[in-house]
Amino acid sequence: MNQTLSSPSQWMTGLLGGSGTIAGKRVTEESAMNYTAVYAAQKVISETIASLPLPVYQRLEGGGKERAPNHYLYSVLHDQANSEMTAFTFKELMQHHILSWGNAWAEIEFDRAGRVRGLWPLNPANTWMERNEKTKKLEVITILPDGQGVRLPRGRVFHIPGLGDGLMGKSPIRMHQEAIGLGQAVEEFGARFFGNGANPGGIVEYPGRMSDEAYERFKKDIREKHSGLGKSHRIMVLEEGLKYQQTGIPPEEAQFLETRKFQLGEVARIYRVPPHMIGDLDRSTNNNIEQQSIEFVVYTMRPWLVRWEQAIKMQLISTEQKKKYFAEFLVDGLLRGDIQSRYEAYAIARQNGWLSANDIRDLENQNPLPEGQGGGEYLVNGTMIPIAKALEGGEE
Repeated sequence: MNQTLSSPSQWMTGLLGGSGTIAGKRVTEESAMNYTAVYAAQKVISETIASLPLPVYQRLEGGGKERAPNHYLYSVLHDQANSEMTAFTFKELMQHHILSWGNAWAEIEFDRAGRVRGLWPLNPANTWMERNEKTKKLEVITILPDGQGVRLPRGRVFHIPGLGDGLMGKSPIRMHQEAIGLGQAVEEFGARFFGNGANPGGIVEYPGRMSDEAYERFKKDIREKHSGLGKSHRIMVLEEGLKYQQTGIPPEEAQFLETRKFQLGEVARIYRVPPHMIGDLDRSTNNNIEQQSIEFVVYTMRPWLVRWEQAIKMQLISTEQKKKYFAEFLVDGLLRGDIQSRYEAYAIARQNGWLSANDIRDLENQNPLPEGQGGGEYLVNGTMIPIAKALEGGEE
């Protein structure tokens, strides 16, 4: 994975100005965030992950699990990633890095006992991984703001790669730069169209040769009286036989709005985000939005959550603790549904004996019932008996 002039790294490509597209836009990970569809798609994924609690659990000998708040990694993942960043901010930033550059990197801060005490994000545009030719071990190289390169052992860096070759993820922005560039070009076209008075371009014809004085007066008149949206409806007076002929294609004929909507769907497809979550409500109804929201959790968020959880277990939990401790996102809040649906589900669970009253109250963020009121008891429907018992009763 050594970087060469024929195969430059992402940071080198960004330094040279990013990649040009057929639509004429130069797309980089930074400039792509100026496109509203990319910003919205990344924001909904990053904020969703950042908002989900990420506690550390320990496995119980008899089965099951319980939270391990005393574990050294618990506060780092759940509360505060480092001395300057909350866990929310850290997770949001790291996910943004994966969605833009394809990789998220963070230097691991250890205490004197070798335990993780902090995670410090690295700039993904200036960070990559390669194998040391002598030791054959993977190392992470990062370029500091002062231009100095630092080589870190692989074990000193927490790395979450996106889709790629297994070690390094590929930038979704650069992989789909044509689609994003087209969307940006259409957006710029609209801005320039309205900036020029919401009128398509044209040619001014003159039957002879215009004098220098008339030409300068004409340019000044156009610039001062007719340029800009606020002057779009003023009457233009053409002197000395000048004639105006429209040449541009009106936006409605160029399918301007349709193209903008299509590119919105393209970005939603790239990030696998339901269109209504980034502002496209054309095909959304009250019924299918709820289903799309569930699909968002299952098909969009779950792969990212598993990617995070496995990277944490692989890189941040010591070998001797891997069998006992693990980190897991809580996604119950994303699947809560409306109050009627929740209560119907609770009733089924309560009547069939796998949830107690206190279990349900805990899911609803309520305190348990006072001791002695049976909040921890598990009940079953009294009319339900084994088939064998029913047959025995019939024979009698």
